[in-house]
Amino acid sequence: MDDDGILLSVKNLSTHFFTEDGIAKAVQDVSFSIKKSKTFALVGESGCGKSVTALSIMRLVPEPPGKIVAGKIIFEGRDLSVLSEKQMRSVRGNKIAMIFQEPMTSLNPVYTVGNQIVEAIKLHQKKSTSQAWADAVGMLRKVGIADPERRINEYPHQLSGGMRQRVMLAMAVSCEPALLIADEPTTALDVTIQAQILDLLDELQKQNGMSILLITHDLGIVAERADSVAVMYASRIVEVADSQSLFAEPLHPYTQGLLKSLPRLGFSGRRLQTISGNVPEPLRFPAGCKFHPRCPVGCNDKRCQTVEPKLRNVKGGRYVACWYAKEYEEK
Repeated sequence: MDDDGILLSVKNLSTHFFTEDGIAKAVQDVSFSIKKSKTFALVGESGCGKSVTALSIMRLVPEPPGKIVAGKIIFEGRDLSVLSEKQMRSVRGNKIAMIFQEPMTSLNPVYTVGNQIVEAIKLHQKKSTSQAWADAVGMLRKVGIADPERRINEYPHQLSGGMRQRVMLAMAVSCEPALLIADEPTTALDVTIQAQILDLLDELQKQNGMSILLITHDLGIVAERADSVAVMYASRIVEVADSQSLFAEPLHPYTQGLLKSLPRLGFSGRRLQTISGNVPEPLRFPAGCKFHPRCPVGCNDKRCQTVEPKLRNVKGGRYVACWYAKEYEEK
């Protein structure tokens, strides 16, 4: 991929978990790049490896049992995978920040939200306590929390789900990171609050020029918000494209299945199409293409059952890993 304007480049990343039952290969040979000031979406069903990819970038995979066994994570010219924990702490929360899908379990229940935001600011900005508190109040106001001077002294359980997610966002962007990883940031919220949080992300991105790695299973959000998309299935990326091309012409059968499962205007009364079966467990991945047991076109093809296709650049910066993609065969 072209390195021009690239902020983060993940190259052949593999993260495994070594358990008593065997090696769970949660992420295998994953590669993608995120451009500066752009939104890159990582999509797929639950259990496909999206969150483990994000935790690997942040170097937050618990060791043991997890371990990054291969690959590089190049951020602003440095390989994060080889940094010491001390060096990584200067990047994590400062240059790269992350918000999680359930803020109630991410915020510390015994500290006020103000204390938690101030801690992040003082750790990376080296500001005085009074200045850090003033900045924290300003951040709460910036993310749309009314009466921030009062709310800053409240505990997480005193806030609604939407307000807790705003606090997490305030904490994440308090140091103006170059990259924000948003892992299912709207899953626990109702649709009205979802739209508000996403609009807020867009606004903060424009103000700070930060890049966003958006991890989600909601293709509606991806269509509206993402510049580029990677589709992930059973530990591997199976398709990469710009958002417009992906929705106009999906190449991989899994991507096609995901798009067919979306509700559409004018189709009321018709049953939504589904992808049969489930994502396989990392300890029991099938041989060959991991999607072939669920694939409507390659399920009986011996090549699909025995040889796993590699992610390949097929046309105009589009990548796909499928024996049945016409462009793949032409290479």
